[in-house]
Amino acid sequence: MRARYRIPLNTALTATALSAAAVAYAAGFEVRSFRLRRVTVPVLPPGGRPLRVLHVSDIHMVSGQRKKQRWLHSLAGLRPDFVINTGDNLSDPEAAPEALDALGPLMEFPGAYVFGSNDYYAPRPRNPARYLAERATGRHGLNGNAPAHNVPRNPWWELRDAFDDAGWVNLTNTRGRLKAAGADIALTGLDDPHIRRDRYDDVAGGPEPGADLALAVVHAPYLRVLDAFTADGYPLILAGHTHGGQLCIPFYGALVTNCDIEPARVKGLSTHETPAHTSYLHVSAGCGTNRYTPVRFACPPEATLLTLTPRET
Repeated sequence: MRARYRIPLNTALTATALSAAAVAYAAGFEVRSFRLRRVTVPVLPPGGRPLRVLHVSDIHMVSGQRKKQRWLHSLAGLRPDFVINTGDNLSDPEAAPEALDALGPLMEFPGAYVFGSNDYYAPRPRNPARYLAERATGRHGLNGNAPAHNVPRNPWWELRDAFDDAGWVNLTNTRGRLKAAGADIALTGLDDPHIRRDRYDDVAGGPEPGADLALAVVHAPYLRVLDAFTADGYPLILAGHTHGGQLCIPFYGALVTNCDIEPARVKGLSTHETPAHTSYLHVSAGCGTNRYTPVRFACPPEATLLTLTPRET
């Protein structure tokens, strides 16, 4: 006769209470606990003046997110030399005016941008457990998602027109230049690899000559893109998309990345290597979430102020 084991009632109640507290913290506090990450990256020519770059990503604005709007407004007080926006500004088709209002003070600075899938398409409810299951089987994120069909559109063109009017450089599968703090910066960008809109052949060949700095910009840090940028000799790549894992385990880190980059590089500064070159990679954990999964745990929302300094000789 098999013995039956029962979980003591007090243990079950304690586990339930702890789970409820964790959900309340993740959805009620941490998701609105905005932070500024500060990072120093030695990528400028020797003797160059340091440059301060504000990297914002994955805002996922939903109408009525007043605290997020106020926080984004406040970032202009950092007085960056220029701004890089790596996409996914929207998570609500009605929120474009609020996203643009929140970014308005930052658009007074030089800047550049790429879009992510959530700029183009409105989000749909999805079981978060699928991300864990797909990661466990190794099936998710190898090549990105197939093109979307019969999905409501977000008004990305409103963002594009406002960014362009402000003088921000559109890096959708193209190159651009901007001047910031007296420096000439060459930029190369791709459309979102997560929905297979990247066209590296259109921008291949490495940084344009004569600039003080070359940057590569993309929404989702898929390995095929990082390999291409690094092989072409870009010293710094900026990306977003991962939300830093969004739901992390304290003292362990992220479980998923929503692409094929490994969890150890899901946010912050790291390096990426090819046989001939090494690039710095900065992945923003972003400051928002999909509107249908508005939680963060051990991964607060953030923007990053990168101070670019001269390389060591």
